[in-house]
Amino acid sequence: MSTTWIIIIILVLFLLLLIVMYNGLVGKRNQVQNAFAGIDAYLKKRYDLIPNLVAAVQQYMQHEKGVLNEITLLRTNVMKENISNDEKIELNNKISHALKSINLAVENYPDLKANTNFLQLQSSLNETEEQLSAARRSFNASVKSYNNSVQMFPTNILAAIMGFKAKTFFETSETERTNVNIKNLFNQ
Repeated sequence: MSTTWIIIIILVLFLLLLIVMYNGLVGKRNQVQNAFAGIDAYLKKRYDLIPNLVAAVQQYMQHEKGVLNEITLLRTNVMKENISNDEKIELNNKISHALKSINLAVENYPDLKANTNFLQLQSSLNETEEQLSAARRSFNASVKSYNNSVQMFPTNILAAIMGFKAKTFFETSETERTNVNIKNLFNQ
């Protein structure tokens, strides 16, 4: 076998390796986008539930109108067309915090806690929150796999040449990380 054939075989193998690495990067990037779309779908479901929850709670919670208005405003902002994924994540964290405030305030309204419509809405929202949590875990797993490919040798070389950048994990906000002070909850 001549050296020309050996060089051709080596070049073909190298080209095949590049193709496999590139397709792997594209596949992982698409998986990240798909996982974020899953989060988006659950966020949309959550945002669709919010007006119903606000309407059910509004008649009972005159004193907490500020929280209800904040949730409505945040929902409106997140539904805007040209909003980045990072902005969606930030607004989502604010909505999560505001929804927790509503759940704490509900404790002061026994009639509301017994209202069937409110209980169904609250149950639907809790189910959506659990699905959203699972979607976040899936997204972070996809981001980890993608980031490993973008940052580890030898695919990191191809990733840098082709413009693949590391993605940001979906992280919990600082307020959600702090421990809940049970004593303060009982004193409200």
